[in-house]
Amino acid sequence: MRHNFRTPNLGVTVLSLLLSLAGTLSAQTTSAPLAYPAAARGTQVDDYHGTSIADPYRWLEDVDAAATKAWVEAQNRLTDSFLATIPERAAIKARLEQLWNYARWSAPFKENGRYFSFLNTGLQNQSVLYVQDNKNAPTRVLLDPNTLSSDGTVALSGTAASDDGRYLAYSLSTSGSDWRELHVRDVNTARDLPDTVKWVKFSSLSWTHDNKGFFYSRYDEPTSGNKMTNTNRNHKLYYHRVGQLQSRDELVYDRPDQPDWLFNGNVTDDGQYLIITVSQGTDVRTRLYFIDLDNPGKPQINNPVVRLIDKLDAEYSFVGNRGTNFYVRTDRNAPKGRIVSISIDNPREERWNTIIPESKDALESASMGGNDIVANYLQDAHSSVRFFSASRNDTRDQRPRGQPTQQQPRNPGSVYDDTSTAPIIQRERGQSLGGGFTARGELPLPGIGTVGDINGRQGDDEMFYSFTSFLSPTTIYRFDLKSRKSEVFRAPKVAFDPASYETRQVFYTSKDGTRVPMFITAKKGIQLDGNNPTLLYAYGGFNISITPTFSPANIVWLEMGGVYAVANLRGGGEYGKDWHEGGMLAKKQNVFDDFIAAAQYLISQKYTSTPKLVIRGGSNGGLLVGAVMTQRPELFGATLPEVGVMDMLRFQKFTIGWAWTSDYGSSDNADQFKYLRAYSPLQNIKPATCYPPTLAFTADHDDRVVPGHTFKFVATLQAAQACANPILVRIETKAGHGAGKPTTKQIDEAADRFAFLVKELHMRPTLQ
Repeated sequence: MRHNFRTPNLGVTVLSLLLSLAGTLSAQTTSAPLAYPAAARGTQVDDYHGTSIADPYRWLEDVDAAATKAWVEAQNRLTDSFLATIPERAAIKARLEQLWNYARWSAPFKENGRYFSFLNTGLQNQSVLYVQDNKNAPTRVLLDPNTLSSDGTVALSGTAASDDGRYLAYSLSTSGSDWRELHVRDVNTARDLPDTVKWVKFSSLSWTHDNKGFFYSRYDEPTSGNKMTNTNRNHKLYYHRVGQLQSRDELVYDRPDQPDWLFNGNVTDDGQYLIITVSQGTDVRTRLYFIDLDNPGKPQINNPVVRLIDKLDAEYSFVGNRGTNFYVRTDRNAPKGRIVSISIDNPREERWNTIIPESKDALESASMGGNDIVANYLQDAHSSVRFFSASRNDTRDQRPRGQPTQQQPRNPGSVYDDTSTAPIIQRERGQSLGGGFTARGELPLPGIGTVGDINGRQGDDEMFYSFTSFLSPTTIYRFDLKSRKSEVFRAPKVAFDPASYETRQVFYTSKDGTRVPMFITAKKGIQLDGNNPTLLYAYGGFNISITPTFSPANIVWLEMGGVYAVANLRGGGEYGKDWHEGGMLAKKQNVFDDFIAAAQYLISQKYTSTPKLVIRGGSNGGLLVGAVMTQRPELFGATLPEVGVMDMLRFQKFTIGWAWTSDYGSSDNADQFKYLRAYSPLQNIKPATCYPPTLAFTADHDDRVVPGHTFKFVATLQAAQACANPILVRIETKAGHGAGKPTTKQIDEAADRFAFLVKELHMRPTLQ
């Protein structure tokens, strides 16, 4: 639901005048070539399958070296001095602070009648966790991470409440690191217990139903090397009992023979099973294992691990269960996804029963709510949520809770899924769904947007969900699962009028004829004369879908007269498995072609022109920007590569980089080296070339995409630059890849980003 606020704001009027005057001054300023900090060229040359590749700035990979620190300080001084000359910067920051200052709630989650939710009152660096002891009780602060550091760089990164609502297990991240530290808080007193668990990474938290402990995943403590850049291998699943030292935590499962496997454990809603999802890096294909805990009141965590699905041939995601029937979302023989019912007593593939068939839309996720399966689809890259209800008791092939399996022996490590290739049972469209499920309709949404968190549990009578769009801040809704009615639960109030703007979805044609969707948001009635500053954003990888979302920073861009475009490239998950695979490994160039075609569409339709077009992307999206700006430097007016994977020949050598080879491939493979070399941003910078004005972003504590990627890319780009266009880098301190970044740092970054664009795109912005 959109809310229009038209309250006159004197501050905005003053800011408009300041920006108008400052824009005039900026447009009259001419640029001179910058003097970049010296960067020594080393003699490092590597041999890749008979091909010699120079890496003269290898020394910048060592983030702790004195020479690297001196280079970083010099680059930040240069960038700061450049940005300080832009008169619009202060007014932009002031408007960002004004727009950011609104209350933001999360969708509540519930345990034993207690409601837990997050609130950021506006400009708090970190959101605060609140609890209501019952539906009618007042909210009270349970955990405020803003009190844990003076600068907001300690973030609350994960939470899980015990089944009785008494305890909260939570994880903290410091300075944006992927490393987590776990603690336990008594919900009644809002005080921590002595429990501390370290060296946790890429982990869920899930309590057993006796409320005595929880499952988590971790690595061994690093004993040598750089803890930020060391590769991470040999993930392990543990169980921690409340009140005990970490040294007494019980190892539940590991695989020394498979050092690249990752494990996440989650207890089913009925407390009967521990579901172990086994992944291999970022490969979307997974395995499903489980442990029968026998009795939720006294779980046996050391029972044998049963390998239910042990083939890495598709994605398998546990949705829920009724007794011994497991509901699993999969793209096995269904590229856009379906849900199957698997009896764990007879789980051969030919016995699987499709209960929700594949649709024309991509099935992004599914969960249980009440008596329903709640399925979240993507319909041309925006949400469509549909309900499927059990029309009768789904009791076939079930056994009573705790009764051992009779059909197959429960031996340690037994494999329930054989290698049978028998066809899966399918249902024709329009017929009754299998497993006693029937379609119950679709969740009414207020427009084209994104449904985020869907929080409900099997047996509940309510669920909560969030909805957002490019022009609608995240609103929280409550859905009554009995009356089938939805109501606004918490609605934010933001100081801008969305009625003046609109989002449209267009479709354009990529280089090979593929039809690609793109969202374009701009002021209503905008003149298509090629003069509009346009920010084009995309990601294109790892099966991640980019859907409509609200950003205060983007609203400022729109108020400054900008157009905001989001292209849904191949490599993402917007249209399921085929869309993802169409932009990975040897087909990665399709992603870059899709992005270039999006830029060309915006130019051909006169939304913008090359001097007014900027591209932005982060992480894999930073790779995207780096690749297209080196392939087509003449096409863009400015580029913003952020925390990007820029050295595609060495990414697998740091932290979790090896995990990305499922999407990228690896230079260790001779055939894959060829296509990686062909597009790797670092290795495709050409000397004596005019590159567009560039402001790169990275952080000194990024242990996901280590900052050496951006350091080497910027040093090489500065040395190659053949014109006066600036090549700058903004290196954030006490920050990581992006998660948990304090609000103050987010605002500062956005102010610098837009100030840079105002100068380089010769904008004369005014705010409405």
